Amino acid sequence: MKRIAIIHDWLTTYAGAERVLEQILSIYQNADLFSICDFIPDSQRAFLNGREPKTTFIQKLPWANTKYRHYLSLMPLAIEQFDLSSYDIIISSSHAVAKGVLVGPDQLHICYCHSPIRYAWDMQHQYLDEADIHTGVKSWIARQLLFKIRNWDARSANGVDFFISNSDYIGRRIKKIYRRDSTTIYPNVAIHDFPLKEIKEEFYLTASRMVPYKKMDLIVKAFANMPNKKLIVIGDGPQFDKIKRASAPNITLLGYQPFDVLRDHMQRAKAFVFAAEEDFGIIPVEAQACGTPVIAYGKGGVLETVIDGKTGVLFNEQTESAIQAAIEKFEKDFVFLPHGIRQHAESFSTAKFESQFKAFVEEKTLAFFQFRKF
Repeated sequence: MKRIAIIHDWLTTYAGAERVLEQILSIYQNADLFSICDFIPDSQRAFLNGREPKTTFIQKLPWANTKYRHYLSLMPLAIEQFDLSSYDIIISSSHAVAKGVLVGPDQLHICYCHSPIRYAWDMQHQYLDEADIHTGVKSWIARQLLFKIRNWDARSANGVDFFISNSDYIGRRIKKIYRRDSTTIYPNVAIHDFPLKEIKEEFYLTASRMVPYKKMDLIVKAFANMPNKKLIVIGDGPQFDKIKRASAPNITLLGYQPFDVLRDHMQRAKAFVFAAEEDFGIIPVEAQACGTPVIAYGKGGVLETVIDGKTGVLFNEQTESAIQAAIEKFEKDFVFLPHGIRQHAESFSTAKFESQFKAFVEEKTLAFFQFRKF
């Protein structure tokens, strides 16, 4: 039996990348798990199914439980310290450094790439602006650090035998940065957790963590200038106070809400509004599983999950006016067919992810190890 190691960047919360990891762990129940650090709270650890991941020296550094990202410059060194020499197959789940583990010529390394390191490559300038370090000494230190990370990231891609991208959009980023081909296998979405509801109410919904690139403030400002349209906002984060100041009487900010409340609003909403540029974007698919149309910024992974005119309406600019125009177009022209929207969402199910991922690994494993017999 082949020994399998699964590598994940860091374990700090149960989010999109961890949902994919959960399914990989479910497929390979005898695999060992490795991660830069593990600070998953007890309330969220069920997805690890009792596994205790092996971690790096970063786990024991001061304030690593909350400031682990501050140790980014040490992560390439840390990930290379894992001794994986006894494993036949390495599967990395990587949006940062996991794919950089050291492997030998007789070991198969498959990387499920959520994205090359966003803040080190094409999104560097956006991240520096959002962190307010686009000028000055701190900016030059950060730029030098990211320059070194890019060099390491490009070099470490050579240790991957096969890339899986989480969308065609990320596949293009992999091709641009690593000059490698990839196969798209969409992330698993728990469609069964979002039952179809055909009867909708007269409110729009948006939900996300309130950080700059999610553009929640843009959505709120757009609706503040459409006083006859009701918007409900779910989520919290660093921009909550800023978004609250931009709010208006037709906008209700609920802050963080448990899953049941989010799902209930998602099922009843007239449409879900989404203004971020995401690599894939799970929440628009969850909304469609409820039979709820999506009004979204037409760039990134959403182009692969929302069908313009059929399961939602896309807009081409991250501006208030573009969102307002999309809302008007939706109300004027969109034909609401909830069962068709739900059917489209089912193409991103957990079952489909598991079958495609397992088949891909089996195919590459067979070819890789047969070749090494000769």
